[in-house]
Amino acid sequence: LVLIDAAGFCLWEMLTRALIWTLLCALLAIFPLMPVVGREPNIPMVIGTGLLTLLIACFSLVSLCKNENKYRNNEDLKVHFYQMLSIALSTYVVSSTHESLKNKQGLPVLNQIISWMTLVSSSVLPLLSPTFLFQRLFSILLSLMSTYLLLSTGYEALFPLVLSGLMFVWITMEQEALQHYGLSLKPKLAGFNFAYATDITQFRQLHLDDIRRSFFFVFFIVTAFFGTGNIASVNSFDPASVYCFLTVFSPFMMGGLLVLKVVIPFVLVSCAFEAVQVTTQLSSKSLFLIVLVISDIMALHFFFLVKDYGSWLDIGTSISHYVLVMSLTIFMMLMNGLAQLLTTQRLELPRRTKHHCT
Repeated sequence: LVLIDAAGFCLWEMLTRALIWTLLCALLAIFPLMPVVGREPNIPMVIGTGLLTLLIACFSLVSLCKNENKYRNNEDLKVHFYQMLSIALSTYVVSSTHESLKNKQGLPVLNQIISWMTLVSSSVLPLLSPTFLFQRLFSILLSLMSTYLLLSTGYEALFPLVLSGLMFVWITMEQEALQHYGLSLKPKLAGFNFAYATDITQFRQLHLDDIRRSFFFVFFIVTAFFGTGNIASVNSFDPASVYCFLTVFSPFMMGGLLVLKVVIPFVLVSCAFEAVQVTTQLSSKSLFLIVLVISDIMALHFFFLVKDYGSWLDIGTSISHYVLVMSLTIFMMLMNGLAQLLTTQRLELPRRTKHHCT
C-alpha cells in the first residue's frame, strides 16, 4: 500500500509538472504573435506586471525569513528588500512618468534620477545575494525586472516573468532526468551552490540527453530574441520605451537602452542554462561546445539559403538571416561569460564592527 501511494504521488507530481510546462509554453508562444509596430502603450499592463512581480517577491521573502540555515545574517534579507523596493519604485516611475507626459508636464527630474539609479544598481545587487541556485537566480530576475519595467510600454513587460517561470521548470526537469543514469544528486535544488560549480571532481561524461539540453538552450535564446518583436521592431523603434530615462532625442542613448531591453531576456536564459550545467554536474565548456555545433549547423543552413537573384528585399532578407545566425553564435559566447559572472561571483560589503571603550 505504501508503494502504491508513493507511485501515485510520483505520477501526480510528474503530471503536474508536465501541465505547468505545457501551460507556460502556451503562454510564451503568444508573445511572438502579438503586434510589434503600431500598437498603443498599455501602461496598466506594465503596472500589473510590476505588482505581480512584487507579490511573488513578497512570498519569496516570507519563505526566506522562515529558512534560518540559508540566511544567517540580515545582510541577505536587506538585499532582497532593496530589490523589492526597486520593483516598487520602477512601477511607480512608469505610472507617474506616462501620466505626467500625458498631461504635457514633461519628465519629472526625480523619476529620471530613480530610473538611472535603478539601471546602475540592477547590475550590482545580484552580486550581493547568496550564490545558492534559486536565491541567486531570483535575485537576478528581480534586478533585471526593475530595469525591464522602466523600458516597457505594454504586454512585453510580462515576457520575462513567463520566460523565467519556464526556465524554473526546465531546471527542475533536467535535474530529475539524471536519475535515469543513477547519478548521486542532492535532495533539493536549493542546496546547489554556483560558487562550487568549478569543482572538476563533480563533472561527468556527456550523454545523449545533453544534446537535448543544448538544443533547448538554442531554442530559448531564439525565443528570447523574437519573443517581443523582431528586427523590424529595432528599425521602427518606439521612443515611448525610454521616456522614463530621457525625452530629448538622443539616438545613441536611445539605441543603447533598446539594446539593453533586448539583452535582458538573453541574460535570463543564459543564467538558467548555467544552472542546468550545475545541477546536471556537467562542465560548462562541454555543454557549450554542443551549443556551438548546433549554431554552426544553423549558420550553414542559412548560408545555402542566401540568394543572389530576385528582388532586393529577398536578397537582403536572406543575407540578414545568415548574418543574424552568425552573430548569434558570438553573442551566445558573450552571454555565457556574463552568466558565469552573475551566478558565481559575490561581492562582500564591509561590515560594521562595534568598538567597545575600556
